[in-house]
Amino acid sequence: MPANHFTFKPLILAAIQKNGGWVNAHAHVDRAFTINPDSLGMYSNHTLEEKWDLVDAVKKDASETEYYDRFCRAFEVMISNGVNAIGSFVDVDPVCKDRAIKGGLRAREKFKNELSIRFATQTLKGVINKEARYWFDRGAELVDIIGGLPKRDERDFGPGFGAKHMDILLQTAKRQNKLVHVHVDQFNTPMDVETELLCNKTVEHGMQNKVVAIHAISLAAHKKSYRLKIYKKLKAAGIMMIACPMAWIDSPRREDVAPIHNSLTPVDELVSAGITVAIGTDNICDFMVPFCDGDMWQELSVLAAGTRFTNIDELVKIATINGRKVLGL
Repeated sequence: MPANHFTFKPLILAAIQKNGGWVNAHAHVDRAFTINPDSLGMYSNHTLEEKWDLVDAVKKDASETEYYDRFCRAFEVMISNGVNAIGSFVDVDPVCKDRAIKGGLRAREKFKNELSIRFATQTLKGVINKEARYWFDRGAELVDIIGGLPKRDERDFGPGFGAKHMDILLQTAKRQNKLVHVHVDQFNTPMDVETELLCNKTVEHGMQNKVVAIHAISLAAHKKSYRLKIYKKLKAAGIMMIACPMAWIDSPRREDVAPIHNSLTPVDELVSAGITVAIGTDNICDFMVPFCDGDMWQELSVLAAGTRFTNIDELVKIATINGRKVLGL
């Protein structure tokens, strides 16, 4: 290709294919393609925490077959985009019960020769409430990875319950010998310290090298001295990280006083600190992320530009090898 026509995309795509293809390390496939023009207001007019409940609208009446169809459509899109492995959280809670995970398991069987698929529990209703805990325990038996959302129980029950949420996740994973994937620090504010809490809890429960943090966008809102401290803690605990750029580039403006930063996981600093980083799409065309259609190149290019991260070899690892590592493949 002539020098004046050079672009990085063909170079990176060829390297990704050479390394086994894309890995979408984090998604919520059970809710994929549930947004439409009439429901777009759900996305634009409500906070993330409000959406944790509003999303019930596409869950409460969905049958196992409807969930199966959602999974199949999303898996077909992934395969067409060159993805060879995917990790998806799946809601197992008092609203959808086990219909979503049953649909997902059926879809995984259908695509088993084309796509490596790992499922994790999504604790959108928490794990403290008695009924929510019942469905969490039920889901934990059916999935490959124990997933969590500590902020849900902290929101509902108050300070300290996010830590209790993590205790339950880690105890369950240790008992079942499974990896743990945890949503942390999603509000782009220096008030968030969940990543540090996850580091402490990982060591407390003896789960080093078994835990993956998801998002952690608030790290970038902290002072550099604090960020460096957390990177050391992540390294010591063997915690890996998944970034989902398109899911957070739209974070709303805040009035917090913080270092100038964007709302992306600080991958440039994490990689330099020796932390394994992977990439995912998070939600696909739903109330949370309506304009993400599962395009992994879009995710990687936003990550590279948004964090000014230009190490091509590491970008390829983030898109491939590291994804398989965080999924336990």
